[in-house]
Amino acid sequence: DIGGLFQESLGAVQTVQAFTREQEEVARLNGLIEQGFDATRKQLQTRAQLTFVSVSLVLTTVIVVMYVGGLHVLKGTTTSGQLIEFVLYAMFAGTSMAALSDVYSDYTKTVGATERMFQLLDEKPGIMSPEHPDPLPNGGGELTFDNITFAYTSRPGINVLTGLTLRIKPGETIAIVGPSGAGKTTLFQLLLRFYDPVSGAISLDGTDIRRLDPRDLRRAVAWVSQEQVLFSATIGENIRYGRLTATTDEVATAAKAAQIHDFIESLPGKYDTPLGERGMQLSGGQRQRLSIARAILRDPRVLLLDEATSFLDAENEAAIAHALAPLMENRTTLIIAHRLSTVVSADRIVVIDEGRVIAEGGHETLLKECPLYTRLAAGRFNLAES
Repeated sequence: DIGGLFQESLGAVQTVQAFTREQEEVARLNGLIEQGFDATRKQLQTRAQLTFVSVSLVLTTVIVVMYVGGLHVLKGTTTSGQLIEFVLYAMFAGTSMAALSDVYSDYTKTVGATERMFQLLDEKPGIMSPEHPDPLPNGGGELTFDNITFAYTSRPGINVLTGLTLRIKPGETIAIVGPSGAGKTTLFQLLLRFYDPVSGAISLDGTDIRRLDPRDLRRAVAWVSQEQVLFSATIGENIRYGRLTATTDEVATAAKAAQIHDFIESLPGKYDTPLGERGMQLSGGQRQRLSIARAILRDPRVLLLDEATSFLDAENEAAIAHALAPLMENRTTLIIAHRLSTVVSADRIVVIDEGRVIAEGGHETLLKECPLYTRLAAGRFNLAES
Protein backbone atom coordinates (compact mmCIF):
# COMPACT_ATOMS: atom_id res chain seq x y z
CA ASP A 1 0.00 0.00 0.00
CA ILE A 2 2.84 2.38 0.80
CA GLY A 3 4.49 1.66 -2.55
CA GLY A 4 1.21 2.21 -4.39
CA LEU A 5 0.67 5.58 -2.69
CA PHE A 6 4.23 6.63 -3.48
CA GLN A 7 3.79 5.77 -7.15
CA GLU A 8 0.42 7.50 -7.35
CA SER A 9 1.55 10.71 -5.65
CA LEU A 10 4.87 11.05 -7.43
CA GLY A 11 3.31 10.21 -10.80
CA ALA A 12 0.84 13.05 -10.32
CA VAL A 13 3.18 15.38 -8.44
CA GLN A 14 2.26 18.41 -10.52
CA THR A 15 -1.44 17.88 -9.82
CA VAL A 16 -0.70 17.47 -6.11
CA GLN A 17 1.26 20.70 -6.08
CA ALA A 18 -1.23 22.60 -8.23
CA PHE A 19 -4.03 21.82 -5.76
CA THR A 20 -1.73 22.36 -2.73
CA ARG A 21 -2.45 18.88 -1.41
CA GLU A 22 1.11 18.15 -0.24
CA GLN A 23 0.23 18.04 3.46
CA GLU A 24 -2.77 15.77 2.87
CA GLU A 25 -0.65 13.35 0.83
CA VAL A 26 1.98 13.36 3.57
CA ALA A 27 -0.75 12.64 6.14
CA ARG A 28 -2.03 9.70 4.04
CA LEU A 29 1.50 8.36 3.76
CA ASN A 30 2.12 8.77 7.50
CA GLY A 31 -1.05 6.82 8.22
CA LEU A 32 0.08 3.93 6.05
CA ILE A 33 3.58 4.02 7.55
CA GLU A 34 2.08 3.81 11.07
CA GLN A 35 0.05 0.79 9.98
CA GLY A 36 3.19 -0.78 8.54
CA PHE A 37 5.08 0.00 11.75
CA ASP A 38 2.39 -1.65 13.88
CA ALA A 39 2.41 -4.72 11.65
CA THR A 40 6.22 -4.92 11.83
CA ARG A 41 6.19 -4.52 15.61
CA LYS A 42 3.73 -7.39 15.97
CA GLN A 43 5.89 -9.46 13.67
CA LEU A 44 9.01 -8.72 15.73
CA GLN A 45 7.18 -9.57 18.97
CA THR A 46 6.10 -12.90 17.60
CA ARG A 47 9.58 -13.55 16.24
CA ALA A 48 11.15 -12.67 19.59
CA GLN A 49 8.82 -15.07 21.39
CA LEU A 50 9.65 -17.82 18.94
CA THR A 51 13.38 -17.09 19.31
CA PHE A 52 13.07 -17.24 23.11
CA VAL A 53 11.33 -20.60 22.94
CA SER A 54 13.86 -22.03 20.50
CA VAL A 55 16.91 -20.80 22.46
CA SER A 56 15.38 -22.12 25.69
CA LEU A 57 14.90 -25.50 24.08
CA VAL A 58 18.54 -25.49 22.92
CA LEU A 59 19.87 -24.65 26.37
CA THR A 60 17.52 -27.12 28.04
CA THR A 61 18.63 -29.85 25.66
CA VAL A 62 22.32 -29.19 26.36
CA ILE A 63 21.73 -29.09 30.12
CA VAL A 64 19.75 -32.33 30.07
CA VAL A 65 22.41 -34.07 27.95
CA MET A 66 25.20 -32.88 30.27
CA TYR A 67 23.27 -33.88 33.39
CA VAL A 68 22.28 -37.33 32.14
CA GLY A 69 25.68 -37.85 30.54
CA GLY A 70 27.47 -36.77 33.73
CA LEU A 71 25.55 -39.37 35.69
CA HIS A 72 26.58 -42.03 33.19
CA VAL A 73 30.23 -40.92 33.40
CA LEU A 74 30.12 -41.14 37.20
CA LYS A 75 28.66 -44.64 36.91
CA GLY A 76 31.34 -45.59 34.42
CA THR A 77 28.87 -46.55 31.69
CA THR A 78 29.93 -43.66 29.48
CA THR A 79 33.32 -42.10 28.87
CA SER A 80 33.98 -38.38 29.05
CA GLY A 81 34.77 -38.36 25.32
CA GLN A 82 31.37 -39.81 24.55
CA LEU A 83 29.76 -37.17 26.76
CA ILE A 84 31.55 -34.40 24.86
CA GLU A 85 30.35 -35.96 21.60
CA PHE A 86 26.73 -35.99 22.80
CA VAL A 87 27.00 -32.38 24.00
CA LEU A 88 28.35 -31.27 20.60
CA TYR A 89 25.61 -33.23 18.84
CA ALA A 90 23.01 -31.57 21.07
CA MET A 91 24.45 -28.10 20.35
CA PHE A 92 24.50 -28.73 16.60
CA ALA A 93 20.97 -30.06 16.61
CA GLY A 94 19.72 -27.30 18.92
CA THR A 95 21.35 -24.54 16.88
CA SER A 96 19.76 -25.95 13.74
CA MET A 97 16.39 -26.07 15.46
CA ALA A 98 16.82 -22.43 16.56
CA ALA A 99 17.59 -21.43 12.98
CA LEU A 100 14.24 -22.88 11.99
CA SER A 101 12.58 -19.88 13.66
CA ASP A 102 14.15 -17.58 11.05
CA VAL A 103 13.22 -20.02 8.30
CA TYR A 104 9.63 -20.10 9.56
CA SER A 105 9.45 -16.31 9.61
CA ASP A 106 10.60 -16.11 5.99
CA TYR A 107 8.27 -18.97 5.13
CA THR A 108 5.20 -17.12 6.42
CA LYS A 109 6.14 -14.04 4.36
CA THR A 110 6.54 -16.18 1.28
CA VAL A 111 3.23 -17.95 1.90
CA GLY A 112 1.40 -14.62 2.03
CA ALA A 113 3.02 -13.32 -1.15
CA THR A 114 2.54 -16.63 -2.96
CA GLU A 115 -1.13 -16.78 -1.98
CA ARG A 116 -1.71 -13.34 -3.52
CA MET A 117 0.29 -14.30 -6.62
CA PHE A 118 -1.81 -17.42 -7.19
CA GLN A 119 -4.98 -15.41 -6.69
CA LEU A 120 -3.86 -13.18 -9.56
CA LEU A 121 -2.85 -16.16 -11.70
CA ASP A 122 -6.22 -17.79 -11.10
CA GLU A 123 -8.12 -14.71 -12.26
CA LYS A 124 -9.87 -15.43 -15.53
CA PRO A 125 -9.95 -12.49 -17.97
CA GLY A 126 -13.38 -11.43 -19.11
CA ILE A 127 -12.21 -11.35 -22.72
CA MET A 128 -10.95 -14.73 -23.88
CA SER A 129 -9.86 -16.06 -27.24
CA PRO A 130 -12.23 -18.70 -28.65
CA GLU A 131 -11.03 -22.27 -28.34
CA HIS A 132 -10.80 -22.44 -32.13
CA PRO A 133 -10.58 -18.82 -33.36
CA ASP A 134 -11.30 -17.91 -36.95
CA PRO A 135 -8.41 -16.52 -38.97
CA LEU A 136 -8.42 -12.77 -39.51
CA PRO A 137 -10.49 -12.26 -42.67
CA ASN A 138 -9.14 -10.52 -45.72
CA GLY A 139 -10.74 -7.21 -46.53
CA GLY A 140 -10.45 -3.48 -46.47
CA GLY A 141 -11.74 -2.84 -42.97
CA GLU A 142 -15.53 -3.00 -43.29
CA LEU A 143 -17.12 -2.51 -39.87
CA THR A 144 -20.63 -3.31 -38.69
CA PHE A 145 -22.11 -2.44 -35.30
CA ASP A 146 -25.38 -4.36 -35.21
CA ASN A 147 -27.90 -3.37 -32.51
CA ILE A 148 -25.22 -2.89 -29.82
CA THR A 149 -26.27 -2.55 -26.19
CA PHE A 150 -23.60 -2.15 -23.52
CA ALA A 151 -23.32 -1.28 -19.82
CA TYR A 152 -20.20 -1.29 -17.66
CA THR A 153 -20.11 -3.93 -14.94
CA SER A 154 -19.68 -1.21 -12.32
CA ARG A 155 -22.97 0.33 -13.50
CA PRO A 156 -25.01 -2.66 -14.71
CA GLY A 157 -28.32 -0.84 -14.77
CA ILE A 158 -27.13 2.12 -16.86
CA ASN A 159 -26.71 1.49 -20.60
CA VAL A 160 -23.92 3.45 -22.26
CA LEU A 161 -25.04 2.21 -25.67
CA THR A 162 -28.60 1.15 -26.49
CA GLY A 163 -29.47 -0.54 -29.77
CA LEU A 164 -26.72 1.26 -31.67
CA THR A 165 -26.42 0.26 -35.32
CA LEU A 166 -23.74 1.60 -37.65
CA ARG A 167 -22.22 0.33 -40.89
CA ILE A 168 -18.89 1.61 -42.19
CA LYS A 169 -17.62 0.88 -45.69
CA PRO A 170 -14.01 -0.17 -46.34
CA GLY A 171 -11.74 2.85 -46.56
CA GLU A 172 -14.40 5.25 -45.30
CA THR A 173 -13.53 8.06 -42.89
CA ILE A 174 -16.18 8.55 -40.22
CA ALA A 175 -16.29 11.46 -37.78
CA ILE A 176 -18.17 10.64 -34.58
CA VAL A 177 -19.58 13.58 -32.64
CA GLY A 178 -21.88 13.90 -29.68
CA PRO A 179 -22.11 15.32 -26.18
CA SER A 180 -19.82 14.09 -23.41
CA GLY A 181 -20.91 10.65 -22.16
CA ALA A 182 -22.76 9.78 -25.36
CA GLY A 183 -20.68 6.59 -25.80
CA LYS A 184 -18.16 7.64 -28.45
CA THR A 185 -15.03 6.28 -26.78
CA THR A 186 -16.95 3.17 -25.68
CA LEU A 187 -17.38 2.29 -29.35
CA PHE A 188 -13.60 2.16 -29.74
CA GLN A 189 -13.19 0.05 -26.61
CA LEU A 190 -15.77 -2.44 -27.85
CA LEU A 191 -14.13 -2.60 -31.28
CA LEU A 192 -10.79 -3.41 -29.63
CA ARG A 193 -12.56 -6.00 -27.44
CA PHE A 194 -11.59 -4.43 -24.17
CA TYR A 195 -15.23 -5.27 -23.40
CA ASP A 196 -17.95 -7.31 -25.07
CA PRO A 197 -21.42 -5.87 -25.70
CA VAL A 198 -24.31 -7.09 -23.60
CA SER A 199 -26.20 -7.78 -26.82
CA GLY A 200 -25.63 -7.28 -30.51
CA ALA A 201 -22.52 -8.01 -32.57
CA ILE A 202 -19.55 -6.18 -34.05
CA SER A 203 -18.09 -7.49 -37.31
CA LEU A 204 -14.82 -6.81 -39.10
CA ASP A 205 -14.95 -7.65 -42.80
CA GLY A 206 -17.96 -9.89 -42.23
CA THR A 207 -16.60 -11.84 -39.24
CA ASP A 208 -17.88 -11.38 -35.69
CA ILE A 209 -14.90 -10.10 -33.71
CA ARG A 210 -15.77 -12.49 -30.85
CA ARG A 211 -14.80 -15.35 -33.15
CA LEU A 212 -11.33 -13.87 -33.65
CA ASP A 213 -8.28 -14.11 -31.45
CA PRO A 214 -8.15 -10.68 -29.70
CA ARG A 215 -4.45 -10.37 -30.55
CA ASP A 216 -5.14 -10.87 -34.26
CA LEU A 217 -7.97 -8.35 -34.09
CA ARG A 218 -5.85 -5.73 -32.35
CA ARG A 219 -3.00 -6.19 -34.81
CA ALA A 220 -5.39 -4.96 -37.49
CA VAL A 221 -6.28 -1.82 -35.52
CA ALA A 222 -4.27 1.19 -34.37
CA TRP A 223 -5.65 3.40 -31.61
CA VAL A 224 -4.54 6.92 -30.75
CA SER A 225 -6.27 7.83 -27.50
CA GLN A 226 -6.87 11.28 -26.09
CA GLU A 227 -4.71 10.29 -23.10
CA GLN A 228 -1.16 9.93 -24.40
CA VAL A 229 0.49 6.80 -23.02
CA LEU A 230 4.27 6.68 -23.24
CA PHE A 231 6.75 4.35 -21.56
CA SER A 232 9.98 4.88 -19.64
CA ALA A 233 12.12 4.07 -22.66
CA THR A 234 13.79 5.95 -25.50
CA ILE A 235 11.88 7.93 -28.09
CA GLY A 236 12.71 5.37 -30.75
CA GLU A 237 11.50 2.48 -28.59
CA ASN A 238 8.23 4.29 -27.89
CA ILE A 239 7.57 4.79 -31.60
CA ARG A 240 8.67 1.24 -32.42
CA TYR A 241 6.10 -0.02 -29.91
CA GLY A 242 3.67 0.12 -32.83
CA ARG A 243 5.74 -2.47 -34.72
CA LEU A 244 8.77 -3.98 -33.01
CA THR A 245 10.30 -5.22 -36.26
CA ALA A 246 10.40 -1.73 -37.80
CA THR A 247 13.74 -0.47 -39.06
CA THR A 248 15.35 2.79 -38.02
CA ASP A 249 14.39 4.39 -41.33
CA GLU A 250 10.76 3.31 -40.90
CA VAL A 251 10.69 4.81 -37.41
CA ALA A 252 12.08 8.08 -38.76
CA THR A 253 9.55 8.09 -41.61
CA ALA A 254 6.70 7.66 -39.13
CA ALA A 255 8.09 10.49 -36.99
CA LYS A 256 8.28 12.74 -40.05
CA ALA A 257 4.68 11.95 -40.92
CA ALA A 258 3.67 12.89 -37.37
CA GLN A 259 5.63 16.16 -37.61
CA ILE A 260 7.91 15.24 -34.68
CA HIS A 261 11.12 14.28 -36.50
CA ASP A 262 12.70 17.76 -36.41
CA PHE A 263 12.15 18.04 -32.68
CA ILE A 264 13.69 14.60 -32.08
CA GLU A 265 16.72 15.51 -34.19
CA SER A 266 17.27 18.61 -32.05
CA LEU A 267 17.72 16.49 -28.92
CA PRO A 268 21.26 15.43 -27.88
CA GLY A 269 20.42 11.72 -28.02
CA LYS A 270 17.97 12.03 -30.93
CA TYR A 271 15.96 8.80 -31.17
CA ASP A 272 17.96 7.27 -28.31
CA THR A 273 16.88 10.00 -25.88
CA PRO A 274 15.24 8.51 -22.76
CA LEU A 275 11.79 9.92 -22.12
CA GLY A 276 11.66 9.31 -18.39
CA GLU A 277 8.52 8.28 -16.57
CA ARG A 278 5.45 8.73 -18.82
CA GLY A 279 7.31 11.30 -20.93
CA MET A 280 6.46 14.06 -18.47
CA GLN A 281 9.31 16.24 -19.79
CA LEU A 282 7.51 16.62 -23.13
CA SER A 283 4.60 18.88 -23.86
CA GLY A 284 1.13 17.43 -24.38
CA GLY A 285 1.37 18.08 -28.11
CA GLN A 286 4.76 16.36 -28.37
CA ARG A 287 3.51 13.30 -26.51
CA GLN A 288 0.48 13.17 -28.80
CA ARG A 289 2.71 13.36 -31.89
CA LEU A 290 4.72 10.40 -30.64
CA SER A 291 1.47 8.46 -30.14
CA ILE A 292 0.43 9.31 -33.69
CA ALA A 293 3.84 8.24 -35.03
CA ARG A 294 3.40 4.90 -33.24
CA ALA A 295 0.03 4.40 -34.94
CA ILE A 296 1.43 5.39 -38.34
CA LEU A 297 4.22 2.84 -37.95
CA ARG A 298 1.69 0.09 -37.21
CA ASP A 299 0.13 0.52 -40.68
CA PRO A 300 -3.27 -0.83 -39.55
CA ARG A 301 -6.37 -1.90 -41.43
CA VAL A 302 -8.55 0.26 -39.15
CA LEU A 303 -7.40 3.54 -37.61
CA LEU A 304 -9.05 4.91 -34.46
CA LEU A 305 -8.38 8.55 -33.56
CA ASP A 306 -9.88 9.53 -30.21
CA GLU A 307 -9.47 13.33 -30.19
CA ALA A 308 -5.94 12.72 -31.45
CA THR A 309 -5.26 16.40 -32.12
CA SER A 310 -6.84 17.76 -28.94
CA PHE A 311 -3.49 18.95 -27.55
CA LEU A 312 -2.34 20.71 -30.70
CA ASP A 313 -2.83 24.28 -31.74
CA ALA A 314 -4.54 25.11 -35.03
CA GLU A 315 -1.29 25.33 -37.01
CA ASN A 316 0.09 22.03 -35.75
CA GLU A 317 -3.30 20.37 -36.07
CA ALA A 318 -3.36 21.32 -39.74
CA ALA A 319 0.15 19.89 -40.17
CA ILE A 320 -0.84 16.64 -38.47
CA ALA A 321 -4.02 16.40 -40.53
CA HIS A 322 -1.96 16.85 -43.67
CA ALA A 323 0.44 14.12 -42.52
CA LEU A 324 -2.39 11.75 -41.63
CA ALA A 325 -4.12 12.21 -45.00
CA PRO A 326 -1.96 9.61 -46.84
CA LEU A 327 -2.38 7.17 -43.94
CA MET A 328 -6.16 7.59 -43.91
CA GLU A 329 -6.49 7.23 -47.67
CA ASN A 330 -8.21 3.94 -48.56
CA ARG A 331 -8.11 2.99 -44.86
CA THR A 332 -11.13 2.72 -42.59
CA THR A 333 -10.81 5.56 -40.10
CA LEU A 334 -13.00 6.46 -37.15
CA ILE A 335 -12.40 9.89 -35.63
CA ILE A 336 -13.77 11.32 -32.41
CA ALA A 337 -13.25 15.04 -32.81
CA HIS A 338 -14.48 18.28 -31.32
CA ARG A 339 -13.02 20.58 -33.97
CA LEU A 340 -14.89 21.63 -37.04
CA SER A 341 -11.87 21.38 -39.31
CA THR A 342 -11.54 17.68 -38.49
CA VAL A 343 -15.24 16.91 -38.78
CA VAL A 344 -15.97 18.54 -42.14
CA SER A 345 -13.15 16.65 -43.87
CA ALA A 346 -14.71 13.26 -43.07
CA ASP A 347 -16.63 11.23 -45.63
CA ARG A 348 -19.52 10.98 -43.20
CA ILE A 349 -20.44 12.45 -39.83
CA VAL A 350 -22.25 10.27 -37.28
CA VAL A 351 -24.05 11.98 -34.40
CA ILE A 352 -24.45 9.91 -31.22
CA ASP A 353 -26.62 10.84 -28.27
CA GLU A 354 -27.47 8.71 -25.23
CA GLY A 355 -25.89 5.66 -26.80
CA ARG A 356 -27.79 5.84 -30.11
CA VAL A 357 -27.03 7.05 -33.62
CA ILE A 358 -29.53 9.86 -34.11
CA ALA A 359 -28.24 11.26 -37.41
CA GLU A 360 -25.56 10.82 -40.04
CA GLY A 361 -24.53 12.63 -43.20
CA GLY A 362 -22.48 15.59 -44.36
CA HIS A 363 -21.78 18.77 -42.43
CA GLU A 364 -24.20 21.02 -44.30
CA THR A 365 -26.97 18.42 -44.24
CA LEU A 366 -26.66 17.89 -40.49
CA LEU A 367 -26.66 21.61 -39.82
CA LYS A 368 -30.07 21.76 -41.46
CA GLU A 369 -31.59 18.50 -40.22
CA CYS A 370 -30.06 17.69 -36.81
CA PRO A 371 -30.70 20.17 -33.97
CA LEU A 372 -28.17 18.48 -31.69
CA TYR A 373 -25.41 18.76 -34.30
CA THR A 374 -26.33 22.38 -34.89
CA ARG A 375 -26.10 23.07 -31.17
CA LEU A 376 -22.78 21.24 -30.86
CA ALA A 377 -21.40 23.08 -33.87
CA ALA A 378 -22.45 26.41 -32.46
CA GLY A 379 -21.16 25.72 -28.98
CA ARG A 380 -18.16 23.40 -29.35
CA PHE A 381 -16.85 23.90 -32.91
CA ASN A 382 -15.33 27.12 -34.09
CA LEU A 383 -17.74 28.04 -36.86
CA ALA A 384 -15.71 31.15 -37.63
CA GLU A 385 -13.17 28.88 -39.28
CA SER A 386 -15.74 27.82 -41.86
